[in-house]
Amino acid sequence: MFYDEAKIWVQAGRGGNGAVAFRREKFVPRGGPAGGDGGDGGDVVLRVDPQLNTLVHFQRQSHFRAGSGTHGRGKDQTGARGEDVVIRVPPGTVVRDATSSTTLADLVAPGQSVVVAHGGRGGRGNARFATASHQAPRLAEKGASGEERWLYLELRLLADVGLIGIPNAGKSTLLAAVSAARPKIAEYPFTTLEPNLGVVTVDDEQSFVLADLPGLIEGAHAGAGLGHEFLRHIQRTRLLIHVLDGADPEVLARFDQINHELELFSPALAERPQLVAFNKMDLPDAQVHWPPVQAALRARQLTAHAISAATGQGVSGLMRQAARLVRELPQPELEPEAVPVFRIEQAPEFSIEREPQGWRVQGAHVEELVERTMWEYQDAVERVQRQLEAMGVLTALRQAGVQPGDSVRIGAMELEWIW
Repeated sequence: MFYDEAKIWVQAGRGGNGAVAFRREKFVPRGGPAGGDGGDGGDVVLRVDPQLNTLVHFQRQSHFRAGSGTHGRGKDQTGARGEDVVIRVPPGTVVRDATSSTTLADLVAPGQSVVVAHGGRGGRGNARFATASHQAPRLAEKGASGEERWLYLELRLLADVGLIGIPNAGKSTLLAAVSAARPKIAEYPFTTLEPNLGVVTVDDEQSFVLADLPGLIEGAHAGAGLGHEFLRHIQRTRLLIHVLDGADPEVLARFDQINHELELFSPALAERPQLVAFNKMDLPDAQVHWPPVQAALRARQLTAHAISAATGQGVSGLMRQAARLVRELPQPELEPEAVPVFRIEQAPEFSIEREPQGWRVQGAHVEELVERTMWEYQDAVERVQRQLEAMGVLTALRQAGVQPGDSVRIGAMELEWIW
């Protein structure tokens, strides 16, 4: 079974808390602050493993959580960083954010990696808050939460040559004839429901990867049949071999139909070089259709190979020409969707809403500030008050009509307004 899609949940590690501590040494009665910082949380990383070729392992595990950083300690000891989680994916994996559908990364090269969830920053210890006017601060920060998100993984095959054509044109038979691949073959349409790969060896120095892909039907560009599942795989190929069912009296109409679907899906894909393989020359009907089809294709300045995948007629010549073109053709430029992953943006703005039981302040920076505050220390409480004032939150609450005794919720913290 070929698995080419998966949905996973990733959570980076939380940062460790900073420490409130002071030097306690003999003959040093008033040692300064010595609380160390908490360690940063671990990241979640996707890394390409060339030994993998499916996403099947995500059927067994779909949740991944990195390690949290440890807390800072006295004597300015910084906590250890949380352990990263490295998730192995096959070459050709496209990573998208499940909420926004934004493409985060296009992982192709062996060993290529990308951070999809950054660990939370470790909290600062009280040694970091000492100033000339406040030499013994009794405050520290809690560690920040790690990023978490749902991701869609989509696998696009990495093949040099793709076999295209209508269902039952003989693509699977051709792949089996030229490689060690053994796709299921039967005499009915839509036999190939999943992509198959094979390595074609032309001689001691020439070989290429050939993909037998699900057959196209009319409307494939809009997702009909196996349309999108098919079309996304052939975007990476350098060359297409268009396999025609020579026994079909409407063979030229089918040829035009497939190329029209390619153009509707992607004009760049429609311009991809093609070799035409007129298949089933072992059948009498194909032998009758071949001369007019050959003439029609020649009028379009296209060269077709008359072959029989079942008997091997003409197949070696087709593969030799395919190998030559693969060697000469450049790697196709993919659509500009591969972008680096940056830390999840957190807008500095905030909003205030009236609730039945009080007020709700929402905003990524405001909520992070409150989350990281150690409310058990008076110095920390005074610091967060100053920062909320500087951010304009307290002024906005006053303008909204907050009254003494009202409840103000920021994140998971509920505060009481006393001014």
